[in-house]
Amino acid sequence: MILGEHLATAISCLHLTNRSVMLHTSLRSFGTVIDGGADAILDALLSRGCTVMTPAFTEPQFGVSAPVDMRPARNGVDHTAPPVSDTVPEVDPYRVDCGLINPALGLLPAVLVGRDDAVRGRHPLNSFAAIGPESAEIIDVQSPDDVYGPIRELADRDGVILLIGVGHDCMTALHLAEQRSGRRMFQRWARDVDGAVRMVEVGSCSAGFPKLEPVLGPLAQSVMVGASRWRAFPARQAIAVAAATIAAQQNITHCPDAGCLLCRHAIAGGPLDS
Repeated sequence: MILGEHLATAISCLHLTNRSVMLHTSLRSFGTVIDGGADAILDALLSRGCTVMTPAFTEPQFGVSAPVDMRPARNGVDHTAPPVSDTVPEVDPYRVDCGLINPALGLLPAVLVGRDDAVRGRHPLNSFAAIGPESAEIIDVQSPDDVYGPIRELADRDGVILLIGVGHDCMTALHLAEQRSGRRMFQRWARDVDGAVRMVEVGSCSAGFPKLEPVLGPLAQSVMVGASRWRAFPARQAIAVAAATIAAQQNITHCPDAGCLLCRHAIAGGPLDS
């Protein structure tokens, strides 16, 4: 069993005390039961002054199909493929207190979002949520037109990206590196608070991000907790190194699927102006 003292030791070894941490976690990676589960990980970080941020995406719940007049080219979507509907489904606008989350994100983000003192971003499809002393300042910079503002803010505060038992394909901050390499973010569709459909920024395919391991790996501090490998990356440096690498070699992020439209359009620079 993984005890609180094991988590505390890892946090100390990785020098995370009093820092803002962007967390990506696989609870299964520990290979055994964690005493207290996901809450124990959050509490261990919070007790040492950390602010903890996770993705809290809701694209399945609040995404709508593209209106005919909101379909930019090179946007990772094939609008010619059937079926193409000109009818936008009736979906309620996103609210920060909706309590919903994409189940694919795992248990820990859902636990964080469910806490009374969690702060959640205003992006209807790709919100982030945080808890801890700097949570409001980090999350409040997010908007539908600035999806990765919280990552930028966390990096500016000397924050850390912590991968717990997962790989670079889960490292959401690498989408900000894509943006800084010169790519435009993809556009998707959601209802605004007034019910009108609008376009919002989202990320691309991340299945090719493990190819960045040779340049990102040396930046990480690592420790084992049970069978789970924890890797802590200085956010500002990791994003800068990844952005420079992508800018110099755009194809490096292409996923194993040679026909991936998301990768092809991202590498070409992203959406074109309508």
